[in-house]
Amino acid sequence: MPELPEVETLCRQLQTRIAGKKILSTKVCDHKLDGIGNVRGLRVLGVCRRGKTVEMRLEGGQCIIIHLRMSGRLFWRTGRCRESHTRWRITLEGGGIDLVDPRRFATVRVISDPPEALTNDLMGSFDFRKFLQSQAGRRVPVKTLLMDPKAIAGIGNIYACEILHASGISPLRPAAALDETEWKKIFRQARRILRRAIAGRGTSISDWRDLDGCPGENQKALKVYGREGEACVRCGGIIVRIRQSGRSTYCCPRCQKE
Repeated sequence: MPELPEVETLCRQLQTRIAGKKILSTKVCDHKLDGIGNVRGLRVLGVCRRGKTVEMRLEGGQCIIIHLRMSGRLFWRTGRCRESHTRWRITLEGGGIDLVDPRRFATVRVISDPPEALTNDLMGSFDFRKFLQSQAGRRVPVKTLLMDPKAIAGIGNIYACEILHASGISPLRPAAALDETEWKKIFRQARRILRRAIAGRGTSISDWRDLDGCPGENQKALKVYGREGEACVRCGGIIVRIRQSGRSTYCCPRCQKE
């Protein structure tokens, strides 16, 4: 699933291509997306990210919200050729965008009023004190909490593993067992890792591609995710893979203390 850096990459690319452009037409290619509102003739004011969603803000107060879910991708096109598994198309002045989604989980909505900005986005507004008061005392494992969009927006499995490894904290530790200093370390490392991933246009391990169909480069910088059985780059211990909430978690038992 595309996480914060991948969605941020798309939003930045879209902003440079479609901001100020008029929507000429839209086409639904999958009946599961029937009912998307008519936005033909409206101009795109700007594109921004909200957690893991792409928001295209339109004149008149309307907003297109796209959630890519498991396998959704957005591709830029300049002709009529259509990628396989295209579920929705939007044509603008100078080009168009195809939503390609083999698993058909992605969603597209048109709403009348843009939603308010999040207050739990580490790359935007983030209220650390509010987080400590409302979330840090929970007894769930710290990795589970990092991936909870109600607690922190945009972090998924790959980056949660990387953040905890960089922080030297076991993914199995209860969130309530961490003190303020440890949380500050986690968020400091999280911002560093997310910025690096954005600079690398995201992490391509399976099917992630940017707006031009190019893979990201951040997979070259991963220190723990997907490296089961390899030596830890920090302490030389052996990286293991465990299961948490149905997902694979990668960590180093030697330097990530419980």
